[in-house]
Amino acid sequence: MKYLVIGAGGTGGCIGGFLAKAGKDVTLIARGEHLAQMRQHGLQFETLDGNYSVPVKACTMEEYTEKPDVIFVCVKGYSLIDTIPFIQKTASSHTIVIPILNIYGTGKQMQTLLPDLTVTDGCIYIAAEIKSPGTILMSGRIFRVVYGLRKGTPDSVIEAVMPVLERIGQDLTDAQITPLLSSFIERDALQKFSFVSPMAALGASYDIPSAAVQKEGAFRNIFAALIQEIKALSDAMQVSLPENIVEINLKIMDDLIPTATASMQRDIKNGKQSEVDGLVYQVVRLGEQYHVSVPVYTKLADKLRQML
Repeated sequence: MKYLVIGAGGTGGCIGGFLAKAGKDVTLIARGEHLAQMRQHGLQFETLDGNYSVPVKACTMEEYTEKPDVIFVCVKGYSLIDTIPFIQKTASSHTIVIPILNIYGTGKQMQTLLPDLTVTDGCIYIAAEIKSPGTILMSGRIFRVVYGLRKGTPDSVIEAVMPVLERIGQDLTDAQITPLLSSFIERDALQKFSFVSPMAALGASYDIPSAAVQKEGAFRNIFAALIQEIKALSDAMQVSLPENIVEINLKIMDDLIPTATASMQRDIKNGKQSEVDGLVYQVVRLGEQYHVSVPVYTKLADKLRQML
């Protein structure tokens, strides 16, 4: 199958690079010096198991002329709308779109904007970022892509696309990426959000790395409280998370390297545009919509608004 990955950062760069390394037909959409370095030297990876280079096909949106079978959308939430005209121009009727973003509900939003295509929901578990143009730093070994069709998808669509979704899973496996074709993607995507959103909100508000949350104390308690507020929201939304979601997410936090931070925190610290609206402010809006009290999120949202 022919893959297109929009965005070549820590998420898209790793998906595209690993697929390319496994011999799959994949093209990365990138720009600027990052694209120039990939074209000249391949995509460089620095991992816990060593450093290596992967030759990749990479180009800008304007240069891409193929018709992909699968499009992974791996951009920041604030850039999502910019991908829609490109996808409309590039995709054919059989193309499957898999958004891999930090923001919850992206797939449903994109499906509305792309009514003639099949858009799944998706999320990723990985610790990776652009270290420098053309170089991806992977600071952990976990690399899992979760994707699936939302509840209410017509049976005719499920029958048509499920074989392709299963083939995607095999290609990801071949590329040493762990796939999970989920039957409960709304829950699984919200579960990922219940980790990355509290980590981003807390880390950015107090400019702390994971080490500050890995030890008992005020920051760990705030992290747990943020997760509990998303759990309460999930119950109100009837997308209930596991009862032990706090323990699950604390275990994930404890397994991170002590210097780990969320990309939103790094973007804010570097004066860049960030996903604060979708990762933090949106939780406060959902609390209002579903009449769920989220006092800790509200406090941190106010703090971040004052900072920004």
